[in-house]
Amino acid sequence: MRTPKAYLALSLISLLFFGFTASGTIPKGWFKSGNVPDSYKFGVDNTIFKGGARSVFIESTEKNIDGFATLMQVCNAKKYLGTRVKMTGYIKSENVNDWAGMWFRVDSRVTMQSVSFDNMQERPITGTSDWTKCEITLEVPEESGTMNYGALITGSGKIWFDKISFEILDNKIPVITKDSITVPVPQQPVNLDFEE
Repeated sequence: MRTPKAYLALSLISLLFFGFTASGTIPKGWFKSGNVPDSYKFGVDNTIFKGGARSVFIESTEKNIDGFATLMQVCNAKKYLGTRVKMTGYIKSENVNDWAGMWFRVDSRVTMQSVSFDNMQERPITGTSDWTKCEITLEVPEESGTMNYGALITGSGKIWFDKISFEILDNKIPVITKDSITVPVPQQPVNLDFEE
């Protein structure tokens, strides 16, 4: 069985061939993925949110699920090359029977393989919890092409996530190269507060 990391590695390939998912229930700039995304419902919540006026949720539609789903984005890593980047966001959970978390992965523009990755599997969100601050810090090597990120849930339950941000640490200045990736992805993260 493929792990969430293996499926997330395939997400960029799917994006390049099939594009973003067009749906009124998925916020602008985001798309669904995972190994069983049809076992989950995705949407915008206008009543439960950490900040602003809305959040996004992923909710299982089956009792027994052997797999996971994610709502994610991909963007060009160019403005972060050679730095350490901290992704911060908030997750609220309800009856998560396996685990959930934010995830962040950086892929090489040369090999299209992951050069750094964290999905919070070793510090998971489980059960029912109020808004939990989640932080992931990764190196973005100069060979990086894309940053991939989102929230995921494995098994059954429901999560909401909101207020995602990215910060360059250590006051480093990105190393801009002439041969940066040219795949059709956004130049930077978009709609991180789900207000669009």
